[in-house]
Amino acid sequence: MLYISTRGDKTERRFCEILLEGLAPDGGLYLPVVYPKVDSTTLARWRGLSYAELAFEILSLYIDDIPAADLKALVHKTYTPAVFGSEAIVPLRPLGDSGLQIEALSNGPTLAFKDMAMQLLGNLFEYELARRGEQLNILGATSGDTGSAAEYAMRGKRGVRVFMLSPHGRMSPFQQAQMFSLQDENIHNIAVEGVFDDAQDIVKAVSNDLAFKRRHKIGTVNSINWARLLAQVVYYFAGYFQATKQDSQHVSFAVPSGNFGNVCAGHVARMMGLPIKQLVVATNENDVLDEFFRTGTYRVRGSADTYETSSPSMDISKASNFERFIFDLLGHDAEAAERTRTLFSKGSFALSADEKASFAEFGFVSGKSTHADRVATIRATWNQHHDMIDPHTADGVKVAAEHVEAGVPMIVLETALPAKFAETIREALGQEPSRPAALADIEQLPKRFTVMKPDVAAVKSLIEQHCA
Repeated sequence: MLYISTRGDKTERRFCEILLEGLAPDGGLYLPVVYPKVDSTTLARWRGLSYAELAFEILSLYIDDIPAADLKALVHKTYTPAVFGSEAIVPLRPLGDSGLQIEALSNGPTLAFKDMAMQLLGNLFEYELARRGEQLNILGATSGDTGSAAEYAMRGKRGVRVFMLSPHGRMSPFQQAQMFSLQDENIHNIAVEGVFDDAQDIVKAVSNDLAFKRRHKIGTVNSINWARLLAQVVYYFAGYFQATKQDSQHVSFAVPSGNFGNVCAGHVARMMGLPIKQLVVATNENDVLDEFFRTGTYRVRGSADTYETSSPSMDISKASNFERFIFDLLGHDAEAAERTRTLFSKGSFALSADEKASFAEFGFVSGKSTHADRVATIRATWNQHHDMIDPHTADGVKVAAEHVEAGVPMIVLETALPAKFAETIREALGQEPSRPAALADIEQLPKRFTVMKPDVAAVKSLIEQHCA
């Protein structure tokens, strides 16, 4: 399997070449030259496999430069009941007879869906670095959950340092504590005075400085990293097999979306042949993606127009992974790469009427949820089903309900456990969400982090200081 850039870099690379990189040298994102196709015979063979077995089958289609025995060992080391809480790893639970089911993705170490990919990424990184005898400095940006998931996956890993940027004061106290309380020497937290997009812009700027990137072995764990997005493809197949009995059945997925990585994994699964009817993009008040799927216009917004909301992990106005979908929409070829590079160099753009009409071919629909909506949805879901959901999952449930079709299961991808967002749960339900005993007083732990202006040079200086 070979990989190409969405912006036309002509060098085709293998999986382990792009595993440690993140962005392509031309600033684009990596995608496979072609998506492997899964037919009904393969679906039938995969039905009934354990999650780890399923992950190995899917990853093997994309990874042919890690020996199969080694890849299988890494996958089985990652996806265990001890780490994820159940044999199913991602069990489904129905919300009564509403037609909605929630896929539980948040039972990992940091109580968020990011653990599903990040735990595998940590093991892949450690394996490949040991094989090469190299070290890696991971630079990432987080709006809340990516950071803690990455740090818990990479803490103590040989040959790895993590430099994680987050928007200062814009995460929940629980999310901040999960990251800032870590005292591991290889973990460095940087609180940027700005919004998530400011932090993400710094990561991209550093990654685009090829000399600095190569000198300091800079890699990424954001969903711009193909390996992370690939790991997320697995739980779409796992959810499908739980929700259906026959391989001819269709399902739909509703995905709370900010950076477009999670729902992009669903897009990849659909391109492979998984029978997905709709991919429902659910946004909060930062509705750049909803606006796009309604109008065909992608309108990036600045820091001043990016709202601070009660579903903070979606407070994003520049959806990094969106470029992958646009490349596919435009044809997944050299001409598409040229157009993609032109569009994203503008920041904001509008598609033609014909291009907009092809949305239906890819199954995308969208909707928006507000603070009042998510509070009402949390309350209704608790009162009607005795199921406590976090604010982001509530956005997904609210928008999913608007797109339910008779006879087509609608699976909402859970974002996090309610414990991470106690303030909104208290507002909605008048009670505290439960949390694991080990995290009972996490907000009181000593914290270690650095506050910085959104300055690329300053971040580079900090990396150099710790790499000296």
